[in-house]
Amino acid sequence: MDVNRLISERWSPRAFDPEAVVEPPVVRVLLEAARWAASHGNTQPARFLVGYRGDDTFERIFASLRPGNQSWAGRASVLLVGAVATVDDRGPVPNTEFGLGLAVQNLVLQAVELGLVAHQVGGFSPEAVRASFGVPQDVRPVVVVAVGVLGSADDLPDDLAARERRERTRKPLSETAFTTHWGTPAFPT
Repeated sequence: MDVNRLISERWSPRAFDPEAVVEPPVVRVLLEAARWAASHGNTQPARFLVGYRGDDTFERIFASLRPGNQSWAGRASVLLVGAVATVDDRGPVPNTEFGLGLAVQNLVLQAVELGLVAHQVGGFSPEAVRASFGVPQDVRPVVVVAVGVLGSADDLPDDLAARERRERTRKPLSETAFTTHWGTPAFPT
């Protein structure tokens, strides 16, 4: 058996085509995929801010990024902020990051299915997002997601271009899945 190609082909490039446009109907499909993610007790804590390259929302999200991420993220067609609603009508929502993580993964895999690429970014200022967009206190910005069409690594700074071209690797299951006792591989190499 093989892993589904959407999973095996997913990666997080930094090279985006600065001329490509991802239209709102496509972003709607990405967010619909996110909306259908599993969540703890069906709390659905994932929330998103959506900015399209050239609009004010994109610029404010971009401004929240750390300089290293600004060196490439401005070429993306769309910048999203993924946030979690930490309270609902039942009270505090548990495991909000789990729900947002699944929602973002659905979004990213849907992007792959549509021939797009996405890169999740932790290097941003949640406080800047909160202030710039009036995010309520019971909602916490967690991640920025850049979405677009794959561009050329040649357009990146040298250090990022080298990272873009290196082989994609993952730790073997023998280091991540255990049985009987912690550290005993469930699937030895």
